[in-house]
Amino acid sequence: MARTMEPLAKKIFKGVLVAELMGLFGAYFLFQKMNTSQGKGFCFVFIVYYKSIEYSGLYGVREKDQEKWLDSKN
Repeated sequence: MARTMEPLAKKIFKGVLVAELMGLFGAYFLFQKMNTSQGKGFCFVFIVYYKSIEYSGLYGVREKDQEKWLDSKN
């Protein structure tokens, strides 16, 4: 019975691995998009983005982004 389970286990492992890699690349893409768009169209996501940055110990990122945004408007 163990031999018949090995191919199934390998398929499940590969599926989980692919899902993890897709999630990793998706998170990186979303981070890059949010990091460069300066608040255009990602309002609810930016709240989470800035809160997570503050939880990690980096403060002042929101204020710097607001200053850049206001400077670009003028």
